[in-house]
Amino acid sequence: MILLLVSLAALLTWLFLTGFQGGFWRLSEEDRELPPPGALAPGGVRVTAVIPARNEAEVIAQCIDSLLAQEFSGVLDVVLVDDESADGTGDIAREAAAARGAASRLTVLRTAGPPPGWTGKLAAMSQGFEHVRALLRQPDFVLFCDADIAFDPLALERLVTGALARKLVLTSLMVKLRCESLAEKLFVPSFVFFFQMLYPFPYVNDPKNATAAAAGGVMLVRPEALAAAGGLAAIRDALIDDCALAALLKRQGPIWLGLTQSVRSLRTYPGFADIEKMVARSAYAELDYSPLRLASVVISMIVVFMAPLAITLSGSVPAASLGLISYILMVRAYMPSLRYYGAPRALALALPLIAACYTWFTILSALQHRSGRGGAWKGRYQAPSTRSGDDERGRDGPLANSVGQDP
Repeated sequence: MILLLVSLAALLTWLFLTGFQGGFWRLSEEDRELPPPGALAPGGVRVTAVIPARNEAEVIAQCIDSLLAQEFSGVLDVVLVDDESADGTGDIAREAAAARGAASRLTVLRTAGPPPGWTGKLAAMSQGFEHVRALLRQPDFVLFCDADIAFDPLALERLVTGALARKLVLTSLMVKLRCESLAEKLFVPSFVFFFQMLYPFPYVNDPKNATAAAAGGVMLVRPEALAAAGGLAAIRDALIDDCALAALLKRQGPIWLGLTQSVRSLRTYPGFADIEKMVARSAYAELDYSPLRLASVVISMIVVFMAPLAITLSGSVPAASLGLISYILMVRAYMPSLRYYGAPRALALALPLIAACYTWFTILSALQHRSGRGGAWKGRYQAPSTRSGDDERGRDGPLANSVGQDP
């Protein structure tokens, strides 16, 4: 009887997800559809890119070069906020700009680390934004982007054209993540699949729907809208800064989030441990550090993703039949994500195992938070600690290690 009830719950969930959750699994929102047909960006649009960077020597030159090489009808300048890097990130960026013959278009700011109450990335973004707001000539847009991505030459033109045509206050792209190692093939398509399940892009892009999300790699913002919302100080302690920014700005006007093939991540995740670090850094923050939400997520992942296959193989005919239908719906829903990333379609059969790994990553995130090591990023533990007398954000510590940013 229990197996039958679990199978029924899983089936009803998958019927809802595939039929009533914005069609998230179809991957319908892409930047090639962002500008309406015939839309052209007017000349003279000014964009300032703000790049928070901490120890990004391996990738910063490619990022800077791809930005300065944009075939953009407007004017693009770049502000790199060097967040206490110890590997020459700022100097490498200057060399890349000089090699492109665009040294005058790059400004490098150096931070003294995040103030109390701020996460490191948001503090760096805020310093860059305040620098831009102090300029005599204000840009039409500020482009917040990560240091570990590279743009195709026409990416910015398409982004700005769509933002202008749709009158958006925030336009964000889920950059094309690297999907080459076995770990990446297993976990990158599923990362995007789970993200879209939580935040269906059609809902995000509907001004009448309260769902708000963004992808931190590329966020094109109307600076006056961000200033009117209280600036980045309004979300200064957010670990999931992109979705926090989206929620803040959706109250100011329409936002848009979509996939792209024209901006790609340079970050590599060669092994299981690299994926584990990336997800565990902020998974518990997504649950607002709530043990009850953690328990709910663990139970939901077991029922929705793991139970259908297990019950199908159990031999209990009524329950197994429902489990098999759920498993088929799950596999079919996951196929477009694998196809988008060029991963083997057979990996769809392993989605229950992949979901089990993500469940572990979430539990690990909670354990790290409980031990005072939550939100580890580039040598900082940025999540609020649960240990007595320790509520400092963005602190360094003797156990500091270097982990990748969110994809």
